Amino acid sequence: MPPPSPITVVLARFDDLLARGLQELIEGDSSLAIVARDVEHRRISVVLRAHRPDVAILEVGAFAKFAEIRQLSGQYPATRLVMLGDDPSMAECAQLLAFGASACLGRSTQSRDVLNAVHLASRGLQVMPRAPSDTGATPIPQGRLLTQREAEVLPLLQQGRSNAQIAVTLHVSVETVRTHARNIYRKLGVSSRRELAAPPTPDPSQQTRSVSSPPGHRATTLLAHTRRQRGAAHR
Repeated sequence: MPPPSPITVVLARFDDLLARGLQELIEGDSSLAIVARDVEHRRISVVLRAHRPDVAILEVGAFAKFAEIRQLSGQYPATRLVMLGDDPSMAECAQLLAFGASACLGRSTQSRDVLNAVHLASRGLQVMPRAPSDTGATPIPQGRLLTQREAEVLPLLQQGRSNAQIAVTLHVSVETVRTHARNIYRKLGVSSRRELAAPPTPDPSQQTRSVSSPPGHRATTLLAHTRRQRGAAHR
């Protein structure tokens, strides 16, 4: 029986230390194969079209609008997008997943959890940290982040509900719904409700998972992984 094909991975451009950590981590897993690395943001779509990878690990900060993530997800549905940012909050991660990402991780995520997220995402599961840190994190610019109420309105718009139906559901006025909808369109870079069409509903078994190492596991972050590997090379 032939061995299973490896999960193919594309790595976007990250700072040198983080890029080395990701590369070494993935190359150390025989079930993963990097097909392209250090990909500039402007070339992401071209590379995804050329390689059709199972997973793409992308830098959150490189995206000016979350609409770009939704667009990539729609253009390349077979490629799962793993978003890596500066320790995003739970709210930020939830919105990234709502906009088409398969996983949301912070730079301080443990190496073992990064690999776990890649494997889960490749199977069509959504992954987010169990408890990402908000302290000292670099937040996503407020202009891109939906308010709590806008985040409640978004899935209802995606389901094709009318303003009146949303108003009844959320116990607000129709005019308030219109205002929230306009803000959502502006922040996502879309111009109509049709562009917010919800992605295909996942399998019942494809639930959102959270990643965290088991109690007692010695934590090794991506950066620590790189430093440890470099130290071993010099010994």
